[in-house]
Amino acid sequence: MNKSEIMDSDAIRRALIRISHEIIEKNKGIEDLIIIGIQRRGVPLAKMIAKNIEKIEGNYPEVGILDITFYRDDLSLLNEYPVVNNTEINFVLNNKRVVLVDDVLYTGRTVRAAIDAIMDVGRPSLIQLAILIDRGHRELPIRADYVGKNVPTSNKEFIEVKVKEIDNTEGVYICRR
Repeated sequence: MNKSEIMDSDAIRRALIRISHEIIEKNKGIEDLIIIGIQRRGVPLAKMIAKNIEKIEGNYPEVGILDITFYRDDLSLLNEYPVVNNTEINFVLNNKRVVLVDDVLYTGRTVRAAIDAIMDVGRPSLIQLAILIDRGHRELPIRADYVGKNVPTSNKEFIEVKVKEIDNTEGVYICRR
């Protein structure tokens, strides 16, 4: 497998700072704003965005963790015993502005599953999407509101995101099979 770095830790940090500013600007502040990271790598990215927002606005927005395992349309294809992570949304979503955060946007199926899961928890006033990498190849009509980097890829390539909390290193790589 051939692998090339397309973002180092500084590039990730800068992209997340820019996304944080864009979230604040688009939402005219952080009132009623909730950040929710999609398990796994969306969670540390969501927490980084929340820390950036706190530095800018002086308040740390509520942050939730969302596991979409049982909402996936390909669950039966994954594994006979899928790995289930925890969902931690310990606040009311009704009439709140929710920003879903994930590492890579590809077909849109993960985001669709996340929206289904969110709607089972509450009824936000709106849902926005923040993505570190948008690689194209959508199968569903889903687009990100905030994008760290657009990386056009072929179907023979994939994107690998590494975050310190999970991988003990940071970086984004384009991998060729």
